Amino acid sequence: MRILALDTATEVCGLALWADGQVQAHRSITQGLTHTKVLMQALQELFQETGTQVAQVDGWVVTQGPGSFTGLRIGISAIKGLALATGKPLVGVSTLSVLAHQALAPTQAAWICPMIDARRQQVYWSLFQRRGGDLVPVLPERAGTVEEAMTLIGDQEPCLFVGNGARLYSKTIQVHMGTKAQLADDALHDLQPGMVARLGSRRLAQGTAENLHRFTPVYLRSADAQMPSAGVKRAAK
Repeated sequence: MRILALDTATEVCGLALWADGQVQAHRSITQGLTHTKVLMQALQELFQETGTQVAQVDGWVVTQGPGSFTGLRIGISAIKGLALATGKPLVGVSTLSVLAHQALAPTQAAWICPMIDARRQQVYWSLFQRRGGDLVPVLPERAGTVEEAMTLIGDQEPCLFVGNGARLYSKTIQVHMGTKAQLADDALHDLQPGMVARLGSRRLAQGTAENLHRFTPVYLRSADAQMPSAGVKRAAK
């Protein structure tokens, strides 16, 4: 299966072509949030590099959010247009899930907390627990201050923080959690289009396909969910 993955959820525009169970080629372009100026050119270059025609793509993957409102709209609009034109299935993947999974192999931390800068002194975040070689979501995706996140995460240890939000608020995280907090390597804080493709390929292989008319970005704000005051209880093994 040949898959094209696209991510425009943050300041980095990422594309990857996935085939035969691995990334064939990828692009990561930092141009602020002007994705419309670089997206189609980068897509054309990716196809040229791999000798791929649009009609040869078997499925499309895009980050659905959370992230930049404008960035998400650009990426989802572009990939929906390609899916409609080719009649091939489209799936969305969570940006937070992508961050957590790309940090899984390099760490042995029992908990992983992906964070994306949401501006307004907030972050988009969630919490995953390592179980064997995979991750299980423990807290739903939400938006809020880092301090609120620290309260909900509670006393879990060790916890790895990853994402541009974790990088931005690393000092605040260290103040609250001390040595129980680990910060991912710099290379892991940006969404990797190859991981977007990997997670999307799993969904497509299961026969999943989004309804193109109902598929929309995931916009999270703190008003969207009530935050409990207690910390997270360790999930039973």
